[in-house]
Amino acid sequence: MPALKPTSFSARIIWLGHVPDRGASLRAVPVDAVEATLDGFPNEDHGGATRLSCSRVKSQYPKGSVIRNTRQLSIVSAEELAETAAEMGMSAIDPVLIGASMVLEGLPDFTHVPPSSRLLAPSGAALTIDMENRPCTLPAREIEREAAGFGNRYKAAAKGRRGVTAWVERAGRFAVGDVLSLHVPDQRPWAQLDAARR
Repeated sequence: MPALKPTSFSARIIWLGHVPDRGASLRAVPVDAVEATLDGFPNEDHGGATRLSCSRVKSQYPKGSVIRNTRQLSIVSAEELAETAAEMGMSAIDPVLIGASMVLEGLPDFTHVPPSSRLLAPSGAALTIDMENRPCTLPAREIEREAAGFGNRYKAAAKGRRGVTAWVERAGRFAVGDVLSLHVPDQRPWAQLDAARR
């Protein structure tokens, strides 16, 4: 029995991009297609096989430890991005401003897709979802530069809607318009989690 199972869910890529220099800006550069490698998307500053540990894993490792890079990409949902914008009082949020790698349309509650789920492209390329990407102040700064007075609304509005981080498990092509199929871990919810909810 496989450890991952296909689902009936799929999502269409409606936007692709990469962040060339996050030290200078989180802004992404839009592209129509990418040839992903096991290090991530070409020209993506978040790419690479490893990264230095940060505050997100401070309970596990000393800051600056070399660890596996499971945060090569930032994937967001078009639907959740629209909900975030509406809560902020904006008509829309440009994915460029939040450093997105990919915007998908069609997966409900996308930010909470189970960790270790896979997104498979028609080319055979595949992404593994790491976990929920928590909102931070970096996108807020970019939004504020474009729409003064709105940046400070981003973090609260994006909570539970920021999408996920992911890494390339199988290299290959991703293009705007591609439909990705969702495969999820074939396991029951953790028993202790169920017990805590009762």
